[in-house]
Amino acid sequence: MTDESHDVAIKELSYLHSEGILSGELKHGPLAMIDNEMPVIMIITKDNVHTKCINALEQVSARSCQPIVICEKDDNEVLQRVSRTLQIPHIVDCLQGILTVIPLQLLSFHIAVLRVYDVGYHHCMEIIYHPFLHVSG
Repeated sequence: MTDESHDVAIKELSYLHSEGILSGELKHGPLAMIDNEMPVIMIITKDNVHTKCINALEQVSARSCQPIVICEKDDNEVLQRVSRTLQIPHIVDCLQGILTVIPLQLLSFHIAVLRVYDVGYHHCMEIIYHPFLHVSG
């Protein structure tokens, strides 16, 4: 899974705009929009891009943003830099995407409930389960 698949969870349930941005792409424009009012959720796991993610965390924090970070329980580099974390157990790289999307799905669910949306109905489920429903002719 990529960061783009994580932001879909928020878009589909809560109907809020969200952008999944890779840590290496943060410098190419999105960083300029971050300030202390911007809600930011970061996913930082101990993998081959951990150092780049720590760098991105420092850049976001330098703009007075206080991100919520989904990280591994024993990641002291992250834990000493931020006050709001959701800690997950360490798992093999190929399963990290599954484990990190769960908190975002729960966040999306709770946002949708607070906004009084029908969380039992996905607007896109109609197309998934009834693929011929919208076909004309």
